[in-house]
Amino acid sequence: MRTVLAYAASMFFATGAMAQSMPMKMAPMQGGQPASDARDPDYSDGVPMSPMRGMDMNDGAPIGMLLIDQLETTSGHNGSGKAWDIEGWYGNDTNRLWLRSEGEGTSHALREGNVEALWYHTVAAYWGTQVGIRQDVGQGEHRRWAAFGIQGLAPYWFELQATAYVGEQGRTALRFRAEYELLFTQRLVLQPELELNLYGKPDRQERTGAGLSDVQFGLRLRYEIRRWFAPYVGVQWSQRVGGSAGYARADGEPVFDRQWVAGLRVWF
Repeated sequence: MRTVLAYAASMFFATGAMAQSMPMKMAPMQGGQPASDARDPDYSDGVPMSPMRGMDMNDGAPIGMLLIDQLETTSGHNGSGKAWDIEGWYGNDTNRLWLRSEGEGTSHALREGNVEALWYHTVAAYWGTQVGIRQDVGQGEHRRWAAFGIQGLAPYWFELQATAYVGEQGRTALRFRAEYELLFTQRLVLQPELELNLYGKPDRQERTGAGLSDVQFGLRLRYEIRRWFAPYVGVQWSQRVGGSAGYARADGEPVFDRQWVAGLRVWF
C-alpha cells in the first residue's frame, strides 16, 4: 500500500513540473472564421421557407378588419330611431388606416353623425396614437375638425379612447369613451359603455354649451351565435348638462333620455 501511494505522489509532482516547464496555448473562445460545416445563423441549414401560406411569422403583413359594433333601432322619449357605430382598419402592427363613424337619426332622416379618417401608430403594447380628420354630417352644421387621439387597452381589459378635435373659428372638442366586456358565458356577453363629450366654447348652431356637454351610458347584452355575428338588446341613458341642457330646455327637448335598443353586432 505504501508503495502505491509513493508512486502516485511521485507521478503527481512530476506532472506538475512538466506543466510549469511547458507553455500553454489556448485557442480564442470567440471570433475567427466558423468551420465549413457550422450551423446556419438562422438554423435553417439551407432549407428554404415553406410554401404553405400563413406558416411564417410575417408581423409586417397588412391585414384589415371591419367591425359594425352597433347597428340598432332605438325607442325613447324622443320617439323611435336608428343608430350606428362602425369602425374599420387596414395596415400592419405598427401603422394602420383607421376609419370610424357613428350617428343617429329617425326612420326617414339623418339627425346627426360624423365620419373620421385617422392614421394609427403603435407607441406601446396595446396602445397607439391617432391623427386625422373628422367630418360632421346630418341636419346641423357640416363642420370639419382635425383629430388627435389615443386608443388602447388598459389594465383589467378596459378599452379606452380619448380624442381631441380642433375646428374652424377656434372651436375645440374632446370625446372620451370607455368600454368593457363582461362574459357570463363564452357566448353571452354584457357590454357597458360610457361616453363623455366636452366643448371649448358654446355653439348656438349645434346647440352645445361650453365644458361638459353630455354624458351617455349604455348596457348591451349580446349572444354570439357566431363569433362574428351577435344580436343584442340593451338600454342607454343620455344626460345633457351645462349649456347644452339650457339649449334643450329652450327647444322643448328633454334633458334626460332613456332609450331601449335592439340590434346586431357583426365583424369581418
